[in-house]
Amino acid sequence: MLQKPLPIAVLISGGGSTLKNLIDRQQSGALAIDIRLVISSRASAGGLKFARDAGIKNLTLSKKSFQTPEAYRDANFEAIRAENVSMVVMGGFLQHLLIPEDFDKRVINIHPSLIPAFSGKGFYGLKVHQAAIDFGVKISGCTVHYVDNQYDHGPIILQQACPVMPSDTAETLQQRVLELEREALPKAIGIFTEGGYRS
Repeated sequence: MLQKPLPIAVLISGGGSTLKNLIDRQQSGALAIDIRLVISSRASAGGLKFARDAGIKNLTLSKKSFQTPEAYRDANFEAIRAENVSMVVMGGFLQHLLIPEDFDKRVINIHPSLIPAFSGKGFYGLKVHQAAIDFGVKISGCTVHYVDNQYDHGPIILQQACPVMPSDTAETLQQRVLELEREALPKAIGIFTEGGYRS
């Protein structure tokens, strides 16, 4: 019996490498998902081209256009609900978004560190990796977690680790962690496509 694809929405802010990875895996049959909607927080986000090229419905919702965090939340989730989405995936989404009750444990994020290290407000992109190097940690990695109403805070679904080399720069460490992210996020989504947990 064929597995029914999990209907998802993907939220982005930038180049869309996470989105492209998911589109590629969907199209190859490696991941049983149906990407029904892409929402970008910026009209200039490069990732929007990946959505358009794949024929995925997409829109831009800039947080600055809304007077309150609640109004921003409502606009995002109204669009998400309209597509009958079961899960929301934050892929390089750099805005803080409040989560409504009906999407509790239905929004996941990937963060480029081993939470709780180097996470929270202000820790994104190269800043995360530079902080890890400056602190002198020997192991870094990525974390897939549920999203709640605090930055990088919700329950952890899975983590993958890699060494931090003495010669690493923020850029070289970022590339190593990105390779982990490309495997970790589909693996986490796969837990749900196979009827996984909501603990």
